[in-house]
Amino acid sequence: MTILSPTPRTTVARGRDRAVTDRAALLALLEDALVAHVGIDVGDHPVVLPVAFAVDPHGPDEDGTLYIHGSVAARWLTRSEGATVCVTVTELDGLVAARSAFHHSMNYRSAVVIGVARVVQDPEEKAHALSLTVDHMVPGRAATLRPHTRKELAATAVLAVPLHEASMKVRAGGPVDDPEDVEAGVWGGVIPVRQAIGAPVPAPECATVPLPNDVVRRAGRLG
Repeated sequence: MTILSPTPRTTVARGRDRAVTDRAALLALLEDALVAHVGIDVGDHPVVLPVAFAVDPHGPDEDGTLYIHGSVAARWLTRSEGATVCVTVTELDGLVAARSAFHHSMNYRSAVVIGVARVVQDPEEKAHALSLTVDHMVPGRAATLRPHTRKELAATAVLAVPLHEASMKVRAGGPVDDPEDVEAGVWGGVIPVRQAIGAPVPAPECATVPLPNDVVRRAGRLG
């Protein structure tokens, strides 16, 4: 694998003290996050859309592959072939309340991936990417489901983005205030932000069906 930010456009220029250079940290963030945002120019205007995603660190693209899927009717997705796209992921960990408005901040982990996208054509890779997406939501679930049908694969487009060019920043800790503001005695600190998931709610037809282990594990991990 290459360094995390191998090009000027993915090299952190502002806030370098928050830059992360370890690819393992990037993969950990992508594993934790459930929603990414993809930005692309569709011709007459840019769009930024929230998407479910999956990552294959050993995928066919340089330094691994990030997969995004959607309907074949989605113009932004099918027109992305050969286009440079930007995918961002952010996890919010805390609200930083400082003694002045200027120094208020947030604790976060954020990543930006930039690369030339390709529309996945190989049926096996497409099925693999869709199974990875399901497992990203609920690890181990894809193996409990029936295989994708040809109709489902034909109706779904999958976009692959190389993980080669990426940058990551992290902010952690309390407020950084000017000494005179600290001496003024105003409260400062961090309000933690945590992701919480409630108990699984079965579909009406599953009222008497036992909860599968993959769902129990996922709810327990995120709860």
